[in-house]
Amino acid sequence: MQKNIVLTYILSAVLLLTSRVSIAELMIEITQGSDSAVPIAIVPFTNKSAGAIPENINKIISGDLQRSGEFEPLPTNRMLSLPSSAKAVYYRDWRLLKQNYLLIGSVEYSKYTKSYKIQYELFDVNQQQRIIGEEVSGGEKSLRDLAHHISDAVYEAVTGVRGAFSTKIAYITLQGSPAAKGKLEYRLQVADADGRRSFTLLKTSEPIISPSWSPDGKKLAYVSFESGRPAIYTQVIKSGRRTLVSSFKGLNGAPAWSPDGKKLALTLSKDGNAEIYRLDLATKKLERYTRHYGIDTEASWSPDGHSVVFTSDRSGSPQVYRMNIYDLEPERLTFEGRYNARPRFSEDGDSLFFVHQSNGSFNIATMNLKTGNQITLTETPLDESPSLAPNDRMLIYSTQRGRKGVLAVVSVDGRSKYFLPSAFGDVREPAWSPFLR
Repeated sequence: MQKNIVLTYILSAVLLLTSRVSIAELMIEITQGSDSAVPIAIVPFTNKSAGAIPENINKIISGDLQRSGEFEPLPTNRMLSLPSSAKAVYYRDWRLLKQNYLLIGSVEYSKYTKSYKIQYELFDVNQQQRIIGEEVSGGEKSLRDLAHHISDAVYEAVTGVRGAFSTKIAYITLQGSPAAKGKLEYRLQVADADGRRSFTLLKTSEPIISPSWSPDGKKLAYVSFESGRPAIYTQVIKSGRRTLVSSFKGLNGAPAWSPDGKKLALTLSKDGNAEIYRLDLATKKLERYTRHYGIDTEASWSPDGHSVVFTSDRSGSPQVYRMNIYDLEPERLTFEGRYNARPRFSEDGDSLFFVHQSNGSFNIATMNLKTGNQITLTETPLDESPSLAPNDRMLIYSTQRGRKGVLAVVSVDGRSKYFLPSAFGDVREPAWSPFLR
């Protein structure tokens, strides 16, 4: 392989090779909240069933909203009452507690349908009116899904922006395999956006990197070294069915789905140099996008599919470029600092997120594409692999805490942050899913 393949792999593969992790669910550590967070009281949902409810619904909702950085839930021990119906709501009590919103509800289990019915209502305390209310139901395994659905509904009712709590994240872990006498085992994991209910999609003794979600959220593309060299696969999440899509001689890396889900942008070195290509998944036809002696890699599509951004060292150091796929004329976007890489568009196409080196540290930065203004969002020393939530409000990335690799999430204004570490090791290469149907 060529020496500059490090533009694709240096931060991901090298760190994976020096990490040991477990497949335990990720934890949540909120380290920074927004001063402008909206006060909301989430009253413990009343249990109308004969037995205990397997999941704490209001705790899940409270955690979702607090992690967004835009809400500050009121501790239960400060509540003056615990209403479960509209007629039991006394707005004066909640105004005294300086709450803007109030969420109440109940949970009831039916032994005949073997399902749970959840009723909830959201009130505007200052306007003294009910905003939304709904009844949802499902089996025991769907209780967390129902809670995330309620979180999404509350978030959208208050902010006007669709909630992303029902989405998923994918990430890579590495652990010693007892069956293989301690040999390292790589795992491609998928979990809820809060790190819970994780499961393994693929495990192998060779590195896995660069997971990328299809636009419909049903597949992942990724790079696996299981054959001894890099190859790109797609895999159906529900069935586990895998398809080898690229195994050319040399580098096969950095897959990124087109917005219509029919194509992948790839980095290939089959012609001697690392270049950006487009692969039609149905016809297997390849189209070469870049032609330069520099290294071009890490392409990402614009939301309209008309252009790509990518990393290139054609100027002498890694920088971010944009290219219209019709005229294939690259335009340099980043000029601040000697290292800017791994670019990702916001969902609205107005902003770009990327890894930026400053004062010896690698951080996540954002650029307004209309004004060119650039802001650094993170402060930890080795931040990489940014991936944006589908509602453009939060961004997940991997970083280091001490000598341990963890996932972290930061709001796009940099005001809120939380970590998603594993209890037993490191996690890397996160990718946030699109909205899931």
